[in-house]
Amino acid sequence: MMKKIALLVTVLVMATMITFAQTKDEKSLVKAVESFRKALIDPDSTVLKQLVSDKVSYGHSSGVVQNRAALIEALLSGRSDFVTIDITGQTMEVFDNVAIVRHTLSATTNDNGKPGIVKLTVMLVWKKSHNKWILIARQAVHTA
Repeated sequence: MMKKIALLVTVLVMATMITFAQTKDEKSLVKAVESFRKALIDPDSTVLKQLVSDKVSYGHSSGVVQNRAALIEALLSGRSDFVTIDITGQTMEVFDNVAIVRHTLSATTNDNGKPGIVKLTVMLVWKKSHNKWILIARQAVHTA
């Protein structure tokens, strides 16, 4: 009986490990998303250009859609200023060289020197090119 219980526990532990295991692509995608989160808080033009496609469609919850140049300019100028960003409930699906990442973004902001708080549901679309993930689309909506 003890052997059966031990075998059952072993099978359950292995099944759990397989369920939570991430592929190499998923691990590198998680790193890219985290690098992007950090770049939104502490914007650096070089880092943002490495993470964001020059053809990105960057949609805000207000309905404004920016290209890469407008996004970077808004972040560097302080028009869009994230003080903190917390990401929760993140999911991802990888399809060959394209991935969809969804999460809830809760942030404190200081846009144009005006403090604020936002909570958004965000969808990011990433494409893997030359062994690195590049953001090609983003859309945010206000969370109720």
